[in-house]
Amino acid sequence: MCQLLGMNCNVPTDICFSFAGFRARGGLTDHHRDGWGIAFFEGRGVRVFLDPAPSAHSPVAELVNRYPIRSLNVIAHIRKATQGEIRLENTHPFQRELWGRYWIFAHNGNLKDFAPPLSGRFLPVGSTDSELAFCHILDTLAARFPAGKPAPAELHAALRELAREIGSRGEFNFLLSDGDWLFAHCSSRLCYIVRRAPFAEAHLADEDLTVDFRRLTGPQDRVAVIATTPLTDNEHWTQIAPGNLVAFRDGDTIALGETATVAQDYPCLGIDKAPSA
Repeated sequence: MCQLLGMNCNVPTDICFSFAGFRARGGLTDHHRDGWGIAFFEGRGVRVFLDPAPSAHSPVAELVNRYPIRSLNVIAHIRKATQGEIRLENTHPFQRELWGRYWIFAHNGNLKDFAPPLSGRFLPVGSTDSELAFCHILDTLAARFPAGKPAPAELHAALRELAREIGSRGEFNFLLSDGDWLFAHCSSRLCYIVRRAPFAEAHLADEDLTVDFRRLTGPQDRVAVIATTPLTDNEHWTQIAPGNLVAFRDGDTIALGETATVAQDYPCLGIDKAPSA
């Protein structure tokens, strides 16, 4: 399986601490060696860094780790290839424009016999099932809402339907953001933590690194971090129940209606589960 990392905040925040542990899983503490990428929203723009090399040994990853880019929404991915060669064009996250906004998408899983019809507006450049799924999602949204971006609850409901449809083809854990919202769908493994006052120290599970967030944050700051498995070993993480789509905004989960999608009953991680709606 690939590895996903997301961050959603109420104030621009850098992801250096989480990324330090995350990148180690790309060839050092885990075997996800087939490329990596990360996207930072800055206003209406996006900075995207991609490298088909293992993240643990990538000079580009080292640059990102030392470059404290502050963002409200971040999506990162470490790849273990199942479909598509190890090439730059097959490296997540993927980027497209819809309704005058950039959208960023990353997927963990394997979709079998997945060949949806596409209108031609959004076409994959590479050969992964993931990019094809992203194009299908945007194609469907553009056709359903031709007048522009719908209300958040309508968008969430449409994404739930798409997660149900695409998830019927296999594992479909994904992160999706337009810079305002970050949507996280769990098909098998995905968890999150919301850090807020009173802040405390956190220690990475993959690196011997500790940060005292009390020294780096304000009393109103709020940061949600989403990952395939917990990045720290001394904090309380919540597993998203398999078969659920969760919306994040301003560093917290936001209720936009029913969250449940259809998914297989995968084993849990031994951490607390977020209830499904």
